[in-house]
Amino acid sequence: MQLKTLILPLLFTLPLTACSLVYKVDIPQGNYIEAKQVEQLRQGMSQEQVRFLLGNPMNLDSFNHDRWVYLYYFKPGRGDVEQKQLVLDFSNDALVSISGDYQAPAAFTQGL
Repeated sequence: MQLKTLILPLLFTLPLTACSLVYKVDIPQGNYIEAKQVEQLRQGMSQEQVRFLLGNPMNLDSFNHDRWVYLYYFKPGRGDVEQKQLVLDFSNDALVSISGDYQAPAAFTQGL
């Protein structure tokens, strides 16, 4: 009888503790861009050169084809969500400015 009273509570608590051990999948979406890639950007680069360096942008502005938006969203199974954005503006097929969560590199204007 005493053994039964000890085992029954354990049988009910085991499934509850197992629920906290469920594996949650990391969910990355968009363009993952490293700082070393942004460091290679130079003012005056063509759209083709930028596409080779960073890949296709996640979002093209429907009204302004000279604005490319690179978005990155990462939701880990556990922890905080990470969001990054890089906006590139072009004029006459030449890179003009960088904005968003990345700073323009110090050598950005040396491409001119």
